[in-house]
Amino acid sequence: MDVHKRNAVVKYPTGATTMLNTVENEHQQTNGGVVTNGGTVTATALTGLNGGTAMIARECASCGKRITERFLLKALDLFWHEDCLKCGCCDCRLGEVGSTLYTKANLILCKRDYLRLFGATGNCAACNKVIPAFEMVMRAKNNVYHLECFACQQCNHRFCVGDRFYLCENKILCEYDYEERLVFANMATYNSSSLAHIRSQRQTSTPTQQQQQQETL
Repeated sequence: MDVHKRNAVVKYPTGATTMLNTVENEHQQTNGGVVTNGGTVTATALTGLNGGTAMIARECASCGKRITERFLLKALDLFWHEDCLKCGCCDCRLGEVGSTLYTKANLILCKRDYLRLFGATGNCAACNKVIPAFEMVMRAKNNVYHLECFACQQCNHRFCVGDRFYLCENKILCEYDYEERLVFANMATYNSSSLAHIRSQRQTSTPTQQQQQQETL
């Protein structure tokens, strides 16, 4: 099933007869298919450049009535009242919420609802709960996190812009906890190696001590 992304919702004044072609080359893979750029969405005026007579009134693709207002929208090669070109889910006016609209399954959608319905979702690496496709996320290598979950998993320190963080054993750590873990790891390595050295010394010295005891006897 084709998914089309339309871009460039633009208003420009009085009766311009040329369309604004601000085309964005983009391919975005989603669960629902490939989102492809499908054309332009523009707003044009019904009056002449010098405030002259009105242009021929167009019929709205949604309500079927003639568009007599000063501005109209053109999208999907059709004309719309500004109030009629709305998201099929949240009912927002698409000419006001941004420069893109999406069509799929006979629905016209804003970006947020398109991603909510058809976008790829994933699980937060910290809380393991689902992250909706429309939410902002934080990433560390292959891990994805809710914004509120992106904190040190040792002390719960919330990171600010410019703070360093470390991904250690698939856990996010602040600089302090990461360095502390390194210190303890080095101490454990040192202690285990020292213990092994002492044991090896004891093993090599034991036969000599036994020989000395036999000689004294």
